[in-house]
Amino acid sequence: MKQKQLGKSDLWISEIGFGCMSLGTNEAQALNLLERAFELGISFFDTADLYDRGLNEKFVGRAFKHKREKIILATKVGNRWNDDGKSWRWDPSPDWIKEGVMDSLERLQTDYIDLYQLHGGTLDDPIDDIIATFEQLRNQGIIRAYGISSIRPNVIREWLKRSKLSSVMMQYSLLDRRPEETVLDLLAKQGVSVIARGPVAKGLLSDKPAKAYLEHSEAELATLQTRLDDFVLPNRSRSQLALRYALAHPAVASVIPGASNLNQLEENIAAQTSPDLSKDEVCALRKLAPAAVYSDHR
Repeated sequence: MKQKQLGKSDLWISEIGFGCMSLGTNEAQALNLLERAFELGISFFDTADLYDRGLNEKFVGRAFKHKREKIILATKVGNRWNDDGKSWRWDPSPDWIKEGVMDSLERLQTDYIDLYQLHGGTLDDPIDDIIATFEQLRNQGIIRAYGISSIRPNVIREWLKRSKLSSVMMQYSLLDRRPEETVLDLLAKQGVSVIARGPVAKGLLSDKPAKAYLEHSEAELATLQTRLDDFVLPNRSRSQLALRYALAHPAVASVIPGASNLNQLEENIAAQTSPDLSKDEVCALRKLAPAAVYSDHR
């Protein structure tokens, strides 16, 4: 599996990672998926304290506790469960981050986190205090690098101005090209990596029936799905085409599609041997799906 440097950090991650949110709550099935992903070359696994109230982190910890040094582990902080156990609230305070990281370390059965990410973000956050907390955790060896998970261009720009973050996780796909208009080139210029989530657009760029998505109507997507077949090759399926599209931008270090079964996982990983898209193919694909733009948080 091709490895790419994460920003300017010393972390190198597999260009196809594993978005662990899709693991579910069946432990045996989750561990089987994680172990198979590792066997097939994935080294980058992304989870969060929010997913299934920490159970997701526990599964990841159990899967890799005996080969911790062979993977790059990412998790997130900033969302805090309410006492009802059914809802959560946004809490990016330094106190919660310091408490949250220790809880994550315990669930993950490790003494360090490779990439620690703020799981969201607004301009009203105490951004400088959050950055100082991340820097402190890095200096202490608790984390190796930090980033944010955000689709808000105005928040991303503030973090670029104020911090030494290594990455930004954001939704990016052929059906959600909003980052192209706002931040991708800026991130590439400043040496900050993008981790692309949702690269297959909930399966709509694979084999799921067409339905409305963002500003795309069901009819538009049905037509697009048919036209995508012009770019499919014997060794490049629709879903693999979608992954190669996101990876074609120089800012993108890794795509993190989810997988809830072995077939999906193996299909995703096979994209590592699919042909890269040429510049002409990228341009042609962009003509199939007109780009939307962010209307808020610009």
